[in-house]
Amino acid sequence: MLDCDVCVTGAGIIGLSIALELHRRGARVTVLERGTALREASQAAAGMLAAKDPENPVELTALSQLSIARYTEFLVEIERLGGRPVPFQTSLTLQALEGNAFLESTGFPEGFSSGKLRFQQLSEWSLDPRQLAPAIRAAVEATPIRLLEDTAVQTVGESKDGVAVQTNAGEIRADRIVHAMGAWSNAPVKPRKGQMLAVKMPHGVPIDFVVRTPEIYVVPRLHGPRAGQVVIGATVEDAGFSTTTDAASLASLRAMAAEFLPVLADEDACPVLDQWAGLRPFTPDYLPLMGWADGSRRKLIATGHYRNGMLLAPGTAKVVADLLEGKESVVDLSAFSPSRFLEEQSKID
Repeated sequence: MLDCDVCVTGAGIIGLSIALELHRRGARVTVLERGTALREASQAAAGMLAAKDPENPVELTALSQLSIARYTEFLVEIERLGGRPVPFQTSLTLQALEGNAFLESTGFPEGFSSGKLRFQQLSEWSLDPRQLAPAIRAAVEATPIRLLEDTAVQTVGESKDGVAVQTNAGEIRADRIVHAMGAWSNAPVKPRKGQMLAVKMPHGVPIDFVVRTPEIYVVPRLHGPRAGQVVIGATVEDAGFSTTTDAASLASLRAMAAEFLPVLADEDACPVLDQWAGLRPFTPDYLPLMGWADGSRRKLIATGHYRNGMLLAPGTAKVVADLLEGKESVVDLSAFSPSRFLEEQSKID
């Protein structure tokens, strides 16, 4: 007898969003997590739902739009199950632009300086990942989904009857498995570190909008336990699994943010409240791995979302659940094929 219909490896926002969607469709789900659920990138992110970021690869457009269209429903369902609301923090982003393709918008908020860059106003949501993470956990715990923490996957065997997942705590048998381990996935995925800090919002200069350039972003917290904070990020570093921070990097981020919001340079008005680093799941072409593994119809991969895990979670959950039900994906997954790097390597060889 199988322990579950689907075993999901990885309990970050991607893995648990998939688990909740599968549960909604009637599947028995077990989630395996090598450490603590939602402890890593899921809480380290800035929380921008950056579907309109010009830095995003064009191949992400359809999946991004699918996720944004599902986001309100996603948050409503989380609150219905777990009882924890997750409000949107902001609805306006000031996006730096290059070249002359766009006209600069007028009427920027008080206290903002465009400096030498040109900006466009975008309607775009942000949320607080440290509100979202406990809300998702509460939702999962309100369902029959089994969440097994401190449970590391050692091997996965496949047969005509299903998959056998050997872990440090024993064996899990499932009809199919979804790998969603983020930065801890196998190659070509690898961790890419991002350092961030939070400062106190300056009195008398309310910052209720996101500022984003290719180098930095500034994201305020307006609701919940971190209301009154401004998050500034983030570095991009190949540093293995290190999550240490250093004063020089954080100072540089703050200085760049102050070019557009000068008050953030005032350490008395805006003291540092927190600092941390997260690990983004990076792939060489900046695109996720999504689809069946190695021609199998029992092993699915959903990882490598890099800087957009928060944005892409609801869309990824739908796409994965559809594939497991034998349906065609509503978005084109060809650019996300897990085998694409093997194919490129074979051409070189």
